[in-house]
Amino acid sequence: MPRAVVLDTNVVLDLVVFRDPGAEPVAHAIRSGAAVPVTSQACVDELRRVLAYPRLKLDVRAQSAALERFMALATLYGAPALTAPAELPLCADTDDQKFLQLAWHSNAHCLVTKDKALLRLARAVARLGRFAVLSPETFDGHFQAP
Repeated sequence: MPRAVVLDTNVVLDLVVFRDPGAEPVAHAIRSGAAVPVTSQACVDELRRVLAYPRLKLDVRAQSAALERFMALATLYGAPALTAPAELPLCADTDDQKFLQLAWHSNAHCLVTKDKALLRLARAVARLGRFAVLSPETFDGHFQAP
């Protein structure tokens, strides 16, 4: 059975837009069936906004294709608004709290992120014993297929 993983928006972009070799361990885990990305409506909405950023230079068709590529891989976690449990650390960047909350509520194995504010919380989150906060570079060494 695949393990749920939460991917922040930058990691999703690396997978479905840039095809960044640094995200290959994550891509391999997904392709092999060892991992399945879990997302929420709030995360999808953020991805849609980011795909439209002018600096990415993606036309509407390319934006739609990237979103479709991700959604073909991901499972949408259908819970209503996700609230933060009291023990879950707060991210300095409040826009990124949704990724922590999604990982918590979906019982994800890990949250894969390139965001420094989220990575700074890795130790505090690890002490809770629910999920790991990993960079794409450390994912391969910590993720083990069930």
